[in-house]
Amino acid sequence: MIKLGIIALSIVACLIPEILRADIVIATRTIRAQSVILPGDLTVAEGDLIGAAQDPGQVIGQEARIAIYAGRPVRLNDIGPPAVIERNQLVPLVFQKNGLHITAEGRSLSRASPGERVRVMNLSSRTTVSGWVAPDGTVFVAN
Repeated sequence: MIKLGIIALSIVACLIPEILRADIVIATRTIRAQSVILPGDLTVAEGDLIGAAQDPGQVIGQEARIAIYAGRPVRLNDIGPPAVIERNQLVPLVFQKNGLHITAEGRSLSRASPGERVRVMNLSSRTTVSGWVAPDGTVFVAN
């Protein structure tokens, strides 16, 4: 019984590399950080990197968070939605709670994409607040 288990285990171990091989997305050119990825920047090849994008549709239109070098797989952790707020950009700050709605103007202290948290300096009070970025670039501040 033990010999049979060892044999079965060694057969499975030999097959795992074949099971894990799949198509992965490869960069055809070096993609600079903060660049939006276009269809011509990608190709599909057989590979086995865990965390790599398997479909170009997952990658096209996303922004590179780091430099992605030509011939290297595109990992999903290295891309994200394009930033809608740049550092030092003027942005509307909105605070809403229990029917109260306050709007102010602020200056972003970093780049940010929709759904990310960003620090913003309120221009009228000169205090720094944090908030969540909306798709239109508005920063919603919570208490």
